[in-house]
Amino acid sequence: MSQNVLPFKKQAALEVHRFYRHSLAKSHTLSYFFWECTLRCNLNCLHCGSDCRCEADPDMPLADFLKVLDNVRPHVNPSRTLIVVTGGEPLMRKDLEEAGKAFMDRGFPWGFVTNGFAMTLPRFKNLLTAGLRSMTVSLDGLHRSHDHFRGREHSFEKAVDTIRWASHTPGLLFDVVTCVNKENLPELPEIRDMLIDLKLKRWRIATVFPKGRAKENPIFKLSDLEFKRVFDFIRETRLQGKIRADYGCEGFLGDYENQVRSNPFFCRAGINVGSVLADGSISACPSLRGDYIQGNIYRDDFMDVWNNRFQVMRDRSWTKKGDCATCKYWRYCEGGSLHLRDEKTGEIAYCHLKRFGIPTE
Repeated sequence: MSQNVLPFKKQAALEVHRFYRHSLAKSHTLSYFFWECTLRCNLNCLHCGSDCRCEADPDMPLADFLKVLDNVRPHVNPSRTLIVVTGGEPLMRKDLEEAGKAFMDRGFPWGFVTNGFAMTLPRFKNLLTAGLRSMTVSLDGLHRSHDHFRGREHSFEKAVDTIRWASHTPGLLFDVVTCVNKENLPELPEIRDMLIDLKLKRWRIATVFPKGRAKENPIFKLSDLEFKRVFDFIRETRLQGKIRADYGCEGFLGDYENQVRSNPFFCRAGINVGSVLADGSISACPSLRGDYIQGNIYRDDFMDVWNNRFQVMRDRSWTKKGDCATCKYWRYCEGGSLHLRDEKTGEIAYCHLKRFGIPTE
C-alpha cells in the first residue's frame, strides 16, 4: 500500500460509516451476546488469552445464564440477537445441546466457537437438532503447524473433519478462523487451497494480539513486513473470488479497508456486543478478558448494566492521547480495537497504520 492519503471516495464512505457507528453507539442494541460457558479446554494452545486448562473452576450452571437470558429477552428482538457460546471449549460441556435447545425455545438463534477436537458426527447432528445456527472452527496451519499451535496431536484431523461436516450442511452460517504466526504464514496459500477443496465459503484470518500466553511468545511477533504480507494475501484471495477471506475486526487499515474485509473497521465491543464471562463478569467482546468489566450477574441486573454503564466503550474520546492525539485518521479509528488498549494506562499495543509505515500526522 503506497498511498498515504485516502482516496476521496473512501474518505466519504468512511465519514458515512462514522455517523453510522455513532448512531449505533447511541442506541446500543444488543445483537451479539457471548456466553463464556467454561474455562475447561481439551487443548493447550500457544496463544490462549483465557488461561484455559483441562481442569478449571466449575462451569457456570446453565440455569444461571438462562436467568440472565430471561432478563434480556423482553428488551431485545430475540430473533435478531445471536447467542454465541465460547470457552474454553464449549464441547467440554455435556449439556451444550440442552443449552442450545433452551436458547431456541426462547427464540434466540445460537452458535458456538470450537476447536473441533471433541466433535463427532453424531454429536454434530444432535447440535443441529438443538437449533445450532452458526459455528466457527479454528484451523491454524497444516498438519504439523496446527498440532504444534494447538498443543495436541490429531487436533488438525479433528478440525478438518468438523469443517467438512459443517461445510456440507445447508443453512448453517459457518466460517473458519486462522490465527497467523511466523510458522503458518508461508502455509497460507496451501491452507486456502485445502479450504476451497473442503467447500468452505467464509474464511476469517486474524493476527494474534499480545495478551495471555501470546504476549511473550516469539512465534507471534510478526515483523512489519510479515504483518503486511498477511493483508496482501487476503486482498489477493478476495480478488481470486474462490473463497471469501476477511481480516478480523481488529484495527483501522487505511486504504486496505474494504479490500481485506467486507465492512470498514468497527469495534462493536459494548455497542452491539455484550458478554457474560465464566465467573459471571459482565463485559463485551470476550477478547477483552479482565479489562473493561462492567459488573457481575451475581450482584447486578444485566440489562441495567448494559443500558447504564459501558460508557468507556461507547464514547471513545478518551483514546485520543499519545500518538492518537495528533493522528489524522483518529476519526475513523477512534483509538482502535479495545482489546489492544490498556484500560488503566490508555496505551495501545500497536497501531496497524504505523506497522504499514503510513504517516499518521
